[in-house]
Amino acid sequence: MKVSWKPGNMLYPLPAVLVSTRGRDGRDNLLTVAWTGTINTNPPMVYISVRKSRYSYQAIHETGVFAINLTTEDLAFATDFCGVRSGRDLDKFEALNLHKEEADKIAVSLLSESPVNIECRVTEEKELGSHVMFLAEVLAVHADSDYVDEKQSFHLEKAHPIVYSHGTYFGLGKKLGTFGFSVMGAKKKKAAEKAEKPVDQAKKQIRKTEPKKAGQSAGKNVKSVKKQSAKEYKGKDRIKTDRKPGENTRKRPERRPAEQKGRNRS
Repeated sequence: MKVSWKPGNMLYPLPAVLVSTRGRDGRDNLLTVAWTGTINTNPPMVYISVRKSRYSYQAIHETGVFAINLTTEDLAFATDFCGVRSGRDLDKFEALNLHKEEADKIAVSLLSESPVNIECRVTEEKELGSHVMFLAEVLAVHADSDYVDEKQSFHLEKAHPIVYSHGTYFGLGKKLGTFGFSVMGAKKKKAAEKAEKPVDQAKKQIRKTEPKKAGQSAGKNVKSVKKQSAKEYKGKDRIKTDRKPGENTRKRPERRPAEQKGRNRS
């Protein structure tokens, strides 16, 4: 038996992404967005929806560009923090000790710790009520070579992406199938399952041995961080790393387009 509720947003889970912006004053910011998704394949297009009251809205409205940075389990704390703290009050990159990379096509910083960065240019701005939807064309995609295999196939699952569902963040569960598995012939299905076994075992081994990345834990919990001033936070709970905030240290391979498969505060 099901119960009936009043109309509301129950389309979950959703990707919880970090959107990077740069205002006309040159200030970089990160905001957490779950109202986002793919809207077209050719040309590749995405959207994000942002409240007008948010600090980042003005930057996107004035410049017409932004970048979507996919998030991982290591970035869960940073993802939540960037959704509950405003860029009006502090530099989130510095507070969380996250690192920047300059984009290729737009004047916005990309998040180094993200496995995928998507550069976007706004093509249309739609006022819908509580939120403003920015429809945008994808100008460039940057993928971390750590997740590209010898066949040049990209494995986002190895980065352990996260999703947002009704106020809670989750990691992804076990693999259930690949596109078209429901109509795959018995021989092909058996061959595919056989090929996946060593891959699954390798993933488990990687999960056990891979080092934690910056952004995983910047404090005991969000409540404690909320009570601290920006100055206290930067001094006590900053993520420990040898890199300096804003330092561009990642060496990327030649950048190439990648297939797009696809909360919101300041």
